[in-house]
Amino acid sequence: MSVQLLTPEGMFQPVPYHHVAIGTGTRQVHVAGQIARDADAALIATGDLTGQVEQVLRNAGRGLAGAGATFSDVVRLRFFLTGWGPDRGEKVGAFMAGIENVTDELGLPQPLPPVSAIGVDYLFEPDVLVEVEAYAVLD
Repeated sequence: MSVQLLTPEGMFQPVPYHHVAIGTGTRQVHVAGQIARDADAALIATGDLTGQVEQVLRNAGRGLAGAGATFSDVVRLRFFLTGWGPDRGEKVGAFMAGIENVTDELGLPQPLPPVSAIGVDYLFEPDVLVEVEAYAVLD
């Protein structure tokens, strides 16, 4: 396998992801920022962060599959979320629920590969609440 996920001793825990990913393959897969649109360009789950997280991960999974990769090959997921600030309490729950709801469907490793959740003022369109980028390494 070209990806090793680990959390070295002394790093903050518990978190639902590994802190470190080591990619030893030679082919890299970079999935551009995916928003919650389906193949017909319809926005999925308007106003629903959980539903949009589910859809962006499905879209990222399709991008990975197109390159011959799966979430097991991912060395980093980077999420951009609107309104993600100090008062994000209930948003964290909705965000995590979206991930949990598609974990089995998409074969997401548990714990996840390294994850960043970056707060932004706005994304591609006003109703888009979340965007994800995926980075994978293949042999």
